[in-house]
Amino acid sequence: MTPPRDGPPRPPRPGFKGRPPFRRGPPRPPGPSAREGLDHVVLYGWHPVSQAMANAGRRLHRLLATENGAARLREEVGPLRIEPELVRPRDIDALLGADAVHQGLYLEAEPLPAPDLAALPDDALLLAFDQLTDPHNVGAIVRTAAAFGVTAIVTTARHSPNATGVMAKSASGGLEHVPLVVVRNLAEALISLGERGFTRIGLDSEAETPLDAVEPRRPAVIVLGAEGKGLRQRTRECCDVLARIAFTGEIRSLNVSNAAAITLYALARNTP
Repeated sequence: MTPPRDGPPRPPRPGFKGRPPFRRGPPRPPGPSAREGLDHVVLYGWHPVSQAMANAGRRLHRLLATENGAARLREEVGPLRIEPELVRPRDIDALLGADAVHQGLYLEAEPLPAPDLAALPDDALLLAFDQLTDPHNVGAIVRTAAAFGVTAIVTTARHSPNATGVMAKSASGGLEHVPLVVVRNLAEALISLGERGFTRIGLDSEAETPLDAVEPRRPAVIVLGAEGKGLRQRTRECCDVLARIAFTGEIRSLNVSNAAAITLYALARNTP
């Protein structure tokens, strides 16, 4: 029974020296931070890092790797352009958060240079984002675009995703193969592409024209709207045709990344 506050203190147990004073552990050595901005990107995970290491156009700053991660990189990529700093998995966890699947690889690099819209070839196959911002969706679309040989992705400076580690992870290395062309105004960019002979195809679940009826040809740009909102009215007006995927089941809409994959398969495989 605990004695009252004003009672005599309980005698110490034999051999007990009291609670030791609290001590902090040694300070952790300073390390890199997951800074991301216009002049700095963070890539993590096997595919984003290995593809960036193999891309001579990507300028690299710092590579952190576990022993196994570094060994796998050397085995698959060959001589590395930057020497890795060997760390433990928890050191990368501390930079990215425990939920990031980094596979023992973390890379700080510069963004890839973006080509000008006017510099794109006359036989290009493009995607255009109308305020599509979710990094997971965008990353999945970039991965699909790389698989189908898309020349570039047109996006706006505002209301668009940055090439963050999350997006790069979802793109699974696709960012190294499909450049992002940043424009000030999407409508103006579509008008400019139309003047160059590009067929501008807006994907719209309510459109009258089924995707199967759209003739696949280059140059072409496929315009994708944001989840829920779809294409803006001004964007619709700048498209030559609005097309829908013809569904046969009870659900009549798809995630935008899935819709992009179906559209690219339908249009890219038979494109001259």
